[in-house]
Amino acid sequence: MPVTVASEWLNSCSGCEISLVDLGERLLDVLNLVEFVHIPVLLDHKYFGQTGEKDHLDIPEADVGIISGGIRNEEHAEIAAHMRSRCKVIIALGTCATHGGIPALANGFPVSELLERCFSTETTDDNPRTFEPPVPRLLEVCSALDEHIAVDVSLPGCPPHPDQLFTALSALLQGKAPDLPTKSVCDTCPTLREGKGKLTKLRRFLQNPHYHSPDEPLDKMRCLLEQGFLCMGPVTRAGCGGDAKTPRCIAARVPCRGCYGPVRHDGNPMLDMLNALASNGIDVKSLPEFPSLLRFAGGHRLLRPIRPRKES
Repeated sequence: MPVTVASEWLNSCSGCEISLVDLGERLLDVLNLVEFVHIPVLLDHKYFGQTGEKDHLDIPEADVGIISGGIRNEEHAEIAAHMRSRCKVIIALGTCATHGGIPALANGFPVSELLERCFSTETTDDNPRTFEPPVPRLLEVCSALDEHIAVDVSLPGCPPHPDQLFTALSALLQGKAPDLPTKSVCDTCPTLREGKGKLTKLRRFLQNPHYHSPDEPLDKMRCLLEQGFLCMGPVTRAGCGGDAKTPRCIAARVPCRGCYGPVRHDGNPMLDMLNALASNGIDVKSLPEFPSLLRFAGGHRLLRPIRPRKES
């Protein structure tokens, strides 16, 4: 009997589903072992029946439930809870699902300010109505899945590398727990490190880092953080390079931006990065800006609106 799989996408962009398609020929191996009973991104399957004849949300039961995207509105929360009740195993696919992802950057602003920005600017029509039924009500924050439901397996990445996705799915289909990376991007980075304490300030990534030629091996290029560029490698989970191991951004000679979320699931990339910089004698005031430290991990209440200081 094939393993039944239900897949849902919530507050997401479909990049994680594209990563699934990017399995290439390996996808055929997976499809020989599974049966998708619900996957709206590819197959037409209505929540309330194909003709709307049902009066309640109905997703088929499945052995494995794959959910991409975080939770931003009431409908997302309802679908996530229903998936949890209908699936034996829930996989949070992608950093939006595991840590809030890029959409959780909105957590730095009150909902009222977000709505005003969208509906009450000079370039929008005057319309005081924003979200009315049947449009789902916006929640106060953009959340990771595990803030609402129990998650069995977390596969971060924006999107997850196809190699890692194939390894995880293969393990689950064999009834095994996936063997996922636990080290940091720095631990898998081949660049040359000349030592700590030689850098005191950071600069914006507005120019190319120093390397001798595009063909120069990465192990001959000096660490980008040591060159003064903010690289989130020390506090970001490895895995973006797939089986090749070399981090994708570093392979392109670009600083890591943290798309795989914190090394520890409950880690705080902003706090951990500030500690790493300070311990190496780098002036944290030289940071170009702070919210980017939580660019992919603003869920779990880590990113909140900044309250204006009271004037004395």
